[in-house]
Amino acid sequence: MPLDIPTPALPVRVEALNTALKHHAAKDILRRAFDAVPNLALVSSFGAESVALLHLAAQVKADVQVVFIDTMLLFPETLSYQREVARHLGLRKVRVIRADTSSDPDDTLHLRDANACCDLRKSRVLAAALEDFDGWITGRKRFQSGRRADLPAFEIEDGTDRIKVNPLAHWSPQDVQDYMVENRLPRHPLVAQGYPSIGCAPCTSPVAAGEDPRSGRWRGTDKDECGIHFVKGKMERTGATT
Repeated sequence: MPLDIPTPALPVRVEALNTALKHHAAKDILRRAFDAVPNLALVSSFGAESVALLHLAAQVKADVQVVFIDTMLLFPETLSYQREVARHLGLRKVRVIRADTSSDPDDTLHLRDANACCDLRKSRVLAAALEDFDGWITGRKRFQSGRRADLPAFEIEDGTDRIKVNPLAHWSPQDVQDYMVENRLPRHPLVAQGYPSIGCAPCTSPVAAGEDPRSGRWRGTDKDECGIHFVKGKMERTGATT
């Protein structure tokens, strides 16, 4: 009869994973993540740089579960690109989740309260979708904000028992671009039109040369994130690839 050996507490497991993989490549982190977390999803916006992480994950696990949130305000180009990338990478398990926008029937909530709109169309939708999973993979990177300077490969999602995996935490902007070029990955069509960071159509504008890549998101406001990532209970800037 097998011994009843208790599973280590979640913080201990996460610390052990970070220690073991401190200097390892993104693929190594993904391999260990799929082994360590039995039910793991990759959440992707299919934005400007998302294809790099999607390609990496598909190389490690061909049937990786991908979650894509259609906020019902996305650019048509993003919806087309999502289908193109799924075909190109052979992604067989893409779960497209659409927001219930009945409380915003005229699609104007973003004009009155952008944070409430993001909460309705993205944050709540993702929270509900992730209830089916033990963990999720993000495209966050340390360079994206000061609060991410020490971003680990593995962490516990704030307020839950889910593990968040950040395999690209140590990648630089050039690393992402080099990877996309070397692997001949398809580009989001709006990037060539001056959109280095792509969200919902009403709240995303082109970026001029020399501007911060995120300056086209919620232009003219002090908002710079959609709220799907939290650190110690506070919303954190999401970056372009999550």
